[in-house]
Amino acid sequence: MELQAVLMAAGGGSRMTDLTYNTPKPVLPVGNKPLMWYPLNLLERVGFEEVIVITTKEVQKMLSADQKMKEVKMKMDWVCIQEDGDMGTADALRYIQQKIKTDILVVSCDLITDAALHEVVDLFRAHNATLAMLMSKTHEFTETVPGQKGKKRTAEQRDFVGVDQSGKRLLFMANEADLEDGLSIRKSIMRKHPRMQIKTGLVDAHLYCLKKAVVDFLTENKSISSIRGELVPYLVRKQFSKAANSQKLKDDEDQTQKKNDPAIHELLISSRDEPLLQLAQERSCWNDHRGDMSEAYHGGKLRCYVHIMDQGLCFRVNTLAAYIEANRLAPKLFEDPAVHPSAVISERCQMGSDSVIGASCKVEDKTSIKRSTIGNSTTVKEKVKVASSIIMHSVTIEEGCNIQGSVICSNAVIGRGADLRYCLVGNGQRIEPEAEHTNEIIVGTDQLMEI
Repeated sequence: MELQAVLMAAGGGSRMTDLTYNTPKPVLPVGNKPLMWYPLNLLERVGFEEVIVITTKEVQKMLSADQKMKEVKMKMDWVCIQEDGDMGTADALRYIQQKIKTDILVVSCDLITDAALHEVVDLFRAHNATLAMLMSKTHEFTETVPGQKGKKRTAEQRDFVGVDQSGKRLLFMANEADLEDGLSIRKSIMRKHPRMQIKTGLVDAHLYCLKKAVVDFLTENKSISSIRGELVPYLVRKQFSKAANSQKLKDDEDQTQKKNDPAIHELLISSRDEPLLQLAQERSCWNDHRGDMSEAYHGGKLRCYVHIMDQGLCFRVNTLAAYIEANRLAPKLFEDPAVHPSAVISERCQMGSDSVIGASCKVEDKTSIKRSTIGNSTTVKEKVKVASSIIMHSVTIEEGCNIQGSVICSNAVIGRGADLRYCLVGNGQRIEPEAEHTNEIIVGTDQLMEI
């Protein structure tokens, strides 16, 4: 295989701990499929036959028993790491270095997208790139988030992304938090790309094509822990450094940048076909830029590219708001039946066409279900109204309940006549009969988090 696929599925979901306290993030149900099923399906659709899955023993055990995961035909090479270990994504690549034989495609377990994967891979191939990545425009979440109604949202830190005139070559990347003194562009970049476009409002999809040399580089440089936070910015910067390109241009800011870089070995980019590629480049009249007579890529061997999605679905399920949106949008990507064949639905139940009913569910008379997802083995008794809500697996909803805009985690019991509006009910929680809750997070005292 030209590329080896690597799926990162060991993250704890630190931004959505009310959901992930008892259910690890890769296992969270989205449209009654485990979250991790979506990137696996993406890889399978484009022809991958094998994937290295970096996760924990708990996640492996839970997913091995999931019926939906048994539909995945790819061979999964499970690599389990310590559940309490403080291992970043770059650390995880370093951990599996012995398994890496070719260039790699790394994808996060929380990515849901209908992106054409070949757009990223083709950039990687065509330009013999060191890095090619996927980004998309910021997704606006429209649903009300349980427990947060009326509260001021914390503003997300923006990324500033610089690309060339083609919109494909990745020249600059910085986070708003790192720009206290303003946006400063190095002279070495501006000399070669005087018409750089700076874009904001973009989100990193955490999907990367990387040279095998980058993984080898990580084994020698243990100071880099995160792909997104450290490795990608380092590679983008290094494109225009003297060492990476053997340029003798004097750049005042290069010296300052070296002080900020970790004490690491140089990244040597080469391949079996390097002499042939170099010969083809020398004899070709093609060039990647205009405006000067320099050779293609200005002689640089380290090259970073980005595919920015203008249309389609692409976001990461790493917050409660994203999780709610994913349950609304992800089922539309596939043509699965809205009601599982094993579900028992009363003829006197009103169910909207935009709802999903899972396997072995039981829905009784005079029940209304609209814009909602009902998980596997859930029982909904008579005269219940469920609207714009997510009900996970093995939940019991007693007679006469009203649930609106809420998330009910697995194994919860909602007592008779309870009224829940814009609430999150934690795993295994029991709501008393006739209880009324609005805009609350209802979890065990040992799993409370501040919203």
